[in-house]
This record gives sequence, C-alpha cells and structure tokens, in this order.
Amino acid sequence: MESTPRLKAAIFVRALIRRAEVAGASAFIVRKGAEDAGAVILRLSRLDKTALVLNQVRMGDGKLAWARPLGDWSAEDTAHAWCDKQVKFDPDLWIVEIEDRQGRAFVDEDIV
Repeated sequence: MESTPRLKAAIFVRALIRRAEVAGASAFIVRKGAEDAGAVILRLSRLDKTALVLNQVRMGDGKLAWARPLGDWSAEDTAHAWCDKQVKFDPDLWIVEIEDRQGRAFVDEDIV
C-alpha cells in the first residue's frame, strides 16, 4: 500500500488558522509542538463556557479523522485539563483553539 505524504504539522496549523479567520472565527496556537510531525489537538469554543476537543486519529482503513475524546461539548475547564494532561505524554503536541459561536472545526476529515 502506498502512503500519502503527511503534511507538516506547522503548515497544517497555519492553514487551519487562516481558514477559520477567513470564515469569521478566531483561531490561535495555544501550544506550539514539533514543526514537522507533532500531533494536533483542536479545542473548539462556542464562547459559552463549553468546549469540544478533537484529536487526530487513523481509521481502520488508514484515513485520517478527528475523534472526540471527551464526547460532545463539555465544560471549558474539563477540556483544558484534558489537553494539559496530553501534553505531559506528548511534548511535541500542538494545541489550537478555535473560537466560533457556531462551533465549526474547519477540517475536511470526518469527525467521529
């Protein structure tokens, strides 16, 4: 099976932030990870004290998708604590916060 080249994390993050801003949302890097291969976590905020955390996963068929490790929307404090815990396990991790009242993630992959 031929693998698709992986987009560098820094390029992906910059493109995601730009995509969100063009759509009228705010997005920023909370934690900068490894430029080339750091994993990315998205923390979505609807600005109502709730957050949705998404992390990248590979599906059984090899496709990239986004999982909801905390389920649906949870308290912002819970989302922040979960992200902080992940950084302890993966120092190369990127965390991107997207503030959008509609709760959009601005990713093309499936959210599972």
